Amino acid sequence: MAERVVLAYSGGLDTSVGIGWLKEATGKEVVAMAIDVGQGGEDMEAIRQRALDCGAVESVVIDAKDEFANDYLMPALKTNAMYQKRYPLVSALSRPVIARHLALTAKALGANSVAHGCTGMGNDQVRFEASVAAIAPELTSIAPIRDLALTRDKAIEYAAKHNLPIAQSKKSPYSVDQNVWGRAVETGFLEDPWNAPIEDLYTYTQDPDVFRAPTEVVIKFEAGIPVAIDGVSYTPIQIVEKMNELAGAHGVGRIDIVEDRLVGIKSREIYESPAGIALITAHEELENLTLERDVNRFKKGVEDKWATLVYEGLWFSDLKRSLDVFVDHTQQYVTGEVRLKLQGGRAVVTGRRSEESLYDFDLATYDTGGTFDQSMAKGFIELWALPSKISAKRAQRHNV
Repeated sequence: MAERVVLAYSGGLDTSVGIGWLKEATGKEVVAMAIDVGQGGEDMEAIRQRALDCGAVESVVIDAKDEFANDYLMPALKTNAMYQKRYPLVSALSRPVIARHLALTAKALGANSVAHGCTGMGNDQVRFEASVAAIAPELTSIAPIRDLALTRDKAIEYAAKHNLPIAQSKKSPYSVDQNVWGRAVETGFLEDPWNAPIEDLYTYTQDPDVFRAPTEVVIKFEAGIPVAIDGVSYTPIQIVEKMNELAGAHGVGRIDIVEDRLVGIKSREIYESPAGIALITAHEELENLTLERDVNRFKKGVEDKWATLVYEGLWFSDLKRSLDVFVDHTQQYVTGEVRLKLQGGRAVVTGRRSEESLYDFDLATYDTGGTFDQSMAKGFIELWALPSKISAKRAQRHNV
């Protein structure tokens, strides 16, 4: 039997042409693997058949929506993961689940290599290949666009020459990647960071400048995981889909950022993540109510490191797994409800409550009857300021 390569297949021009291109360049049979992470668009069965029509010896379609939500989005939510404090890791979260199935499919079908459609300029090449290496180090990775000189003009020419059944529509001036957690848009006129985004860029969110009456929602969390909206229980994937609908209707989750790519260049990106932004906003506020002060403060640094590791393709690294253990421990009391007001592109917390709350009304109140003993404050301040006071005296001796 000929050697095989499993290609991460999207159904688009580049990966469709990549089937024949890979076969001609490597002599290997190509198995196409398409995966559903809630990206919407074409029917997955149509994509499966297109891969076969383009020359794949086998075509595999995997529904990973629940796995993606349960095992990737929920850990990200518990971590409040935001790269550069703004990007909720839309594409970065889908790559490890795709890579996992890419490696597992290759092993199951006896392939000795995998392939993807990334260029040599972006982050995804690193995410796919680092993840595959962590799961199945015996596999080699091939990138036709990067390694085999498959440019877009060559892809179009190849498709025409071989009469490939590729659904062609008016070419978008943008590069778009999307899944249930959000949508990423780049290239075209966006490559000039001075150019403002236009309304045509967006599909997950409505124009936030159009007045709409606010929507209030109550999100229930159990151990850091959202489990219900307005008293109705949902699975994680259903929660995300519902919040995309509710928050997206008010334009929540639009992000315009100049991003530091792993490969060392800066890239202007437009993101939509209505569910991501709304749920992280609610989750962070519930943590403010239920986490002990120093745990909450320390977790902020862990969140930043976790997000950076995932952005840089190290989902399966030992450090990221170790940080997961810390994050999971912090979530044991993050149970309760948060009320959000959705309007004008914003998700604003208007209420929070929890049986695990560390907020003590009797300690916090300024009214008569409060239990906080203010007489203790003077001595506390003197001890707290003592190191600074001693240091200041030394500085005075040296006229600093």
